[in-house]
Amino acid sequence: MSTLSVPPVPISPRDDAIQLYRAFKGLGCDTAAVINILAHRDATQRSYIQHEYRAMYSDDLLKRLASELSGKLETAVLLWMHDPAGRDALVLRQAFLADRVNLNAATEVICSRTPSQIQVIKQIYHSKFGVSLEQDIEAYTTGDHNRLLLAYLRTSRYEGLEVDREMTMKDAKALYKAGEKKLGTDEKTFIRIFSERSRAQLAAICSAYHDMYGNSLKKAVKSETSGYFEHGLLTILKCSENPAKYFAKVLHKAMKGLGTDDTTLIRVIVTRTELDMQYIKAEYHRKYKMSLNDAVHSETSGHYRTFLLSLLGPNH
Repeated sequence: MSTLSVPPVPISPRDDAIQLYRAFKGLGCDTAAVINILAHRDATQRSYIQHEYRAMYSDDLLKRLASELSGKLETAVLLWMHDPAGRDALVLRQAFLADRVNLNAATEVICSRTPSQIQVIKQIYHSKFGVSLEQDIEAYTTGDHNRLLLAYLRTSRYEGLEVDREMTMKDAKALYKAGEKKLGTDEKTFIRIFSERSRAQLAAICSAYHDMYGNSLKKAVKSETSGYFEHGLLTILKCSENPAKYFAKVLHKAMKGLGTDDTTLIRVIVTRTELDMQYIKAEYHRKYKMSLNDAVHSETSGHYRTFLLSLLGPNH
């Protein structure tokens, strides 16, 4: 469920384009006006505004925004202007090309998306950057982490809720034998099951594993694997059970302690606003006894804060 609040009476993209042009004119930029428009338009409306702006002013709105805004606000707004799949493709590309390759971000995006989302991301990635997502994964990742991501990208998984009980028990047993039961770990088994099973099936395996061996599969993954490989497996597992809870935790981690991991904060808020932010907010409040809006308010400031809070919607 989206937290995006759009005007009850749709405003024409043409009017929005004119208002944005006025906000850019003269000395300085009327940043508040820019936020007020863009933070309250859905993906389709944002796309129409870009078309209108180009048609009316022979100018690229994204380039204009980049020259008028700066810092974290610029990063957040520019990411917001894309449609969900284009945005994910961009986040992945930026994660690989960052000064310090951000494999955590790349792993999170790939391992938390559904098979149908992944298909679209792959197509856009290739057409936008002239290289396939698989090629970049080959270039920037190694070992079991590399094998997991490639298997996860290439396997088409069932997206329904039906579960095969017999297969569930078999898989739980196979994972136990591949991990806790033996010295060392049979990573291939983990990769195969985690990349081939649907979310509903994995959630069922998780609960069967606990019933059969008295231990959680998450704990087994933590003790048997490490690094980015562990991060990928846990992301797949947690998103099979409850994606909103997973992202609430990611946001909490980004804001706790000294300083704020703004890259993560922007990525999660911007990419989840139009998908399931309402659920993430509920999970955040349940787990941390504080509203996500209040947490973001205390960790951010200025126009950047205003923008993120606009995306998060009212503080219930």
